[in-house]
Amino acid sequence: MYKRILVPIDGTDTARAGLKEAIGLARQSKATIRLLNIVNDFPLMMEMSSAINFEEYREGLQQYGRKTLEEARSLVASAGLEVETQLEALKGGRVSNAILKDAKAAGCDLIVIGTHGRRG
Repeated sequence: MYKRILVPIDGTDTARAGLKEAIGLARQSKATIRLLNIVNDFPLMMEMSSAINFEEYREGLQQYGRKTLEEARSLVASAGLEVETQLEALKGGRVSNAILKDAKAAGCDLIVIGTHGRRG
């Protein structure tokens, strides 16, 4: 069925729900799960263009991304599945395009992503 499943995660409840679904699918097909966290600091650059501590804030975002990946990696590994992680720093561009680019580059045949939870 599936061999490699990409799961973009950001630490939200909806991302965790997507990860749980991906774990179930990966168990059924003995797939590897690839976890992706994208640090997108472009909106922050626009808002904080005059802030002195922008680099510190950017590093904080990356630390949060690494922590999020590690927590998710532990969950997948505890399910007995193969797992890999990727932290991507996006400087401009759309997050959705970065997700697709990573999926293609890593040879993923499925993307499981949580919803924003804004409706239904």
